[in-house]
Amino acid sequence: MATKYAHHEHLGHVVFITAAAAIGGFLFGYDSAVINGAVVGIQKYFHVGPVEIGFVVAIALLGSAVGAWAGGGLADRLGRTRTMQVAALLFAVSSIGQMLPFAIWDLAFWRVIAGFAIGMASVIGPAYIAEVAPPAYRGRLGSFQQLAIVLGIAVSQLVDFLIVQLAGGNVNNPLWGLQAWQWMLGACVVPALFYLTFALIIPESPRYLIMSGRTRRAREVLSEIEPEDTDIEAHIAEIQHVLRTQRVPGLKDLRGSALGLLPIVWVGIGLSIFQQFVGINVIFYYSSVLWQSVGITQSASLLISFSSSMINIVGTFIAISLVDRIGRKPLLLIGSAGMAVSLATAAWAFSAARTVGKTVTLPDPQGLIALVAANVFVLFFALSWGVVVWVLLGEMFPNRIRAAALGISAGAQWIANWAVTVTFPAMAAWNLPLTYAMYAFFAVLSFLFVVRWVRETKGRKLEDMG
Repeated sequence: MATKYAHHEHLGHVVFITAAAAIGGFLFGYDSAVINGAVVGIQKYFHVGPVEIGFVVAIALLGSAVGAWAGGGLADRLGRTRTMQVAALLFAVSSIGQMLPFAIWDLAFWRVIAGFAIGMASVIGPAYIAEVAPPAYRGRLGSFQQLAIVLGIAVSQLVDFLIVQLAGGNVNNPLWGLQAWQWMLGACVVPALFYLTFALIIPESPRYLIMSGRTRRAREVLSEIEPEDTDIEAHIAEIQHVLRTQRVPGLKDLRGSALGLLPIVWVGIGLSIFQQFVGINVIFYYSSVLWQSVGITQSASLLISFSSSMINIVGTFIAISLVDRIGRKPLLLIGSAGMAVSLATAAWAFSAARTVGKTVTLPDPQGLIALVAANVFVLFFALSWGVVVWVLLGEMFPNRIRAAALGISAGAQWIANWAVTVTFPAMAAWNLPLTYAMYAFFAVLSFLFVVRWVRETKGRKLEDMG
């Protein structure tokens, strides 16, 4: 298999269309993490406390859960590229709405709409990429989704930092007629328009075209993405056979004897939940507040958040280089072990925090250890669970249930993300070290889950999954 694709004549075209599809992941990362820099500004502007701000930050994730659940069905009804176009429009409109809220509930409403678009993008990107990528390159091309997510996170942190610098170091300072935090939230309209443009020009997935009866167009697309020596007619016949012998995708196809769902669907749900329960998005949603809570200035905390995002990118490139070499399962196990150790170390370091008056500080060397441990955690997550979960969710399910199962799994991921995000402010105020110890415990459980339930998919054709 690897030899066949070593001289893939159309690989450049495949890379282009998968990268274009992954722009949805960029928006996913940007829109999810941009709130990090705006949290303090929103609190002061609307005069709300930690419970309310936790609700506003997390409410987008409930929208994401609904969007992920609906995205699979929309992708099977409208097509992969048309669903991307809908998501791009929702991204653009919600960005303007978030930039110009007139009340806290209005901001929450637009964050739900943005979340819905994020959820759709989280489903359609991996599904589309898996369906157009050759098996020998599918892991690396599937990694584009996570690479785009971490790039979106990094760019959002950089944009936050630059905007607050332009506004004189405070997110509530005026800037071009608005407060700085409003520009942070509105800037997402730019990549949303890029996403819409590319979604209008990339080809539809050949598997969806065959599913919807457009075999001639599917033949044209396959001839553009497969090597020249590929037997296109045999490939079409194989896809048709799989689709003909299995029912039309739907939620009813996910039912099984294992607590109401097929075992493979439960594995997807488990991967999604553990990816969030290790607390990774606490770093990207609340890191500026976290570092400010232990004595670091607002501007410096945003710079630290950006450095964490750069480490996230480095880890993602490591994963891309390894996912098709050593496989999915070994990377997950390495990541779980590294996350467990680094999170436990961070929990120990945060236990040394001291309050003098209203100022919280971390003494040396615990302050440095906490910073290093947090970034080591980000690195191990990025080189393993950040990339591999999305690769697996895009490829591990049989053809007939891929979009629906991906929707359920991504929906579970967003609900888990919401649970972590909405509880962190209150839990951190109650006991920050114990909160991080809990995330370390889930990292240990994730190791055991992978050992017992996750099967290797490296090099297998999508038609062989099941």
